[in-house]
Amino acid sequence: MAFPGFLANALLAGSCIALASGLIGWFVVVRSQVFAGDALSHVAFTGALAAAAAGLDLRAGLFALTIVVALVLGALGERARADDVTIGVVFVWTLGLGVFFLDLFNAGSGAGNGTIAARTLFGSIFGLTAGEAELAALIAAGIVVALLAIGRPLLFASIDSPAAAAVRVPVRALGFAFLVLLGIDAAEATQAVGALLLLGLVAAPAGAAIRLTANPYRGMALAMLIALLSMWIGLALSYWIGGLPPGSAVIGVAVAFYALTIAL
Repeated sequence: MAFPGFLANALLAGSCIALASGLIGWFVVVRSQVFAGDALSHVAFTGALAAAAAGLDLRAGLFALTIVVALVLGALGERARADDVTIGVVFVWTLGLGVFFLDLFNAGSGAGNGTIAARTLFGSIFGLTAGEAELAALIAAGIVVALLAIGRPLLFASIDSPAAAAVRVPVRALGFAFLVLLGIDAAEATQAVGALLLLGLVAAPAGAAIRLTANPYRGMALAMLIALLSMWIGLALSYWIGGLPPGSAVIGVAVAFYALTIAL
């Protein structure tokens, strides 16, 4: 069966993004850094608008600012884990910058219609070109490979950081690396589900997997599978039901999976 071009692009990018988000989401939940993930997803909103205001490619702002803020959060926290107060302050500050750049962009362009903001907040996966979809897939694959490369020491540092530090595991360096990967995932996944909904794709499949199994490796695989199924089912529903935004459909399915694990 041949898919329309835009749907094939969405499936390619969305599948890879889902796998990366599911895997990194498992570590986000285990490390109790869900709030940091939420903050970085909204940083993507500010980065995209800053790039738009400067007349640059949106992805330049997305990646640059999420990586910078990820490093800042790492620097402000013990063992690269900032507390909720610190994250909250950075969160509010970046959202304030986002509003500023939105006004600046609208004033400079004369558009005033918030199209860029809407696409960043809610995603535009059906609007990806073949080149953009391939780039998204490559970046997501890179995130998965990097996480697998540091997976064992990161798992040890995530479960018992004092014990890991005692045997000279580079806990702080791993924390920085993890936050940078999370920032990259947030920037890339914003294209699929948007900054407002991204946390659902990161946290819901991982939360469901952790409820289903205590084995870390099975949990990672299950989180990736649930995220992938959520993406596929969500895109199918959005394609078949006119007017249903793909980002909302994907997150709705992911949350349904999580709710199902509660009911079991």
